[in-house]
Parts: sequence; structure tokens; C-alpha cells
Amino acid sequence: MTPEELQAARDHVIPDVVAGGLSVLFCGINPSLMSGATGHHFARPGNRFWPVLHLSGFTPRQLKPWEQGELLTYGLGITNVVARATARADELTPDEFHEGGRVLTAKVEHLRPRFLAVVGITAYRTAFDRKAVIGPQDRTIGETRIWALPNPSGLNAHWTARTMADEYAKLRLAAESESQG
Repeated sequence: MTPEELQAARDHVIPDVVAGGLSVLFCGINPSLMSGATGHHFARPGNRFWPVLHLSGFTPRQLKPWEQGELLTYGLGITNVVARATARADELTPDEFHEGGRVLTAKVEHLRPRFLAVVGITAYRTAFDRKAVIGPQDRTIGETRIWALPNPSGLNAHWTARTMADEYAKLRLAAESESQG
């Protein structure tokens, strides 16, 4: 993909991968330019979402971004706090995050997943104006429990794929135990 093609994807919106009653709805910060250009979530080559999803046991194999629709067969989905594609998340305004939090809340109330997993603790804090730590949050949206996870962006050097997968696996185990309980 050329730099011009990527820049042309600025502000594109890509469709959510969602259905009612999901086990986990993963929520990114916003689409990258690569995602905007391809129409696939977490499409940037350095993004670790797809490997981490597999390493954590959510999927039986590592999916490619263009296979995102298969997530629905596992009871999983993807949305974003802010829908528009940018080169970097720091291009988003606090107002966009707050509005995104309102839109996300309405989406969760409508779809009613068992868990909302926000991948990026800063996105969670800004969108919902709440303190947060990695892991389960004390807030719910209706009956949907909220979980904050590390941002899988390749820019997030504080976390390795393995340490992220360990955190994602905690959510998977909670979702599995809740579905059996």
C-alpha cells in the first residue's frame, strides 16, 4: 500500500463485526489508516491483536484481518471507541472519545454482549471518564461486564505478545466460566 493510498483512507469508517448476544465484544481505540484502507480491523502489520487473540485461546488458529467475520462463530466481535481512521490515536480529540463512549454505551445496550473488552486503558479512561486498571472494571453497561486490556498496537512496547495474551486469557476464562455458570 502506498503512502498516498494510506492517506486517502484518513477518516474512513469500517463496519463493526457484531451480532447480538456475543460473549466478548472487543473495542479498539479507532481504526488505523491501514484498517481504513482495507476495511479490516487491526490490519496494520505490526498490530498484535490477531496473534494475541490466538495465543490467549480465543481462536483455535491465528486469523488474518480479512478473516474477521469468523470471529462471530466464536461469539466474538469488534468495534471501536471512535469510528474514524487516523494515523495515530493521539490525533483524536477528547470530545471524540467522550462521544465515542456514548455511542459505544448505546451499542452495548443494544447488542448485550456478556463482556466489553476495551483494548487500550487510556481509551477506556478517556471515553468513560473513569479510572481503570488492566482487568475487570467495577462499572457495567446493563448486564455487560467491562474489561480493560492492553493495547495490541506494535507501539505499545510495555507489553509483549505473551504478556498481553496472559491478560486476554484471563478474560477468556472469565467468559467461559460465566457461560457455564
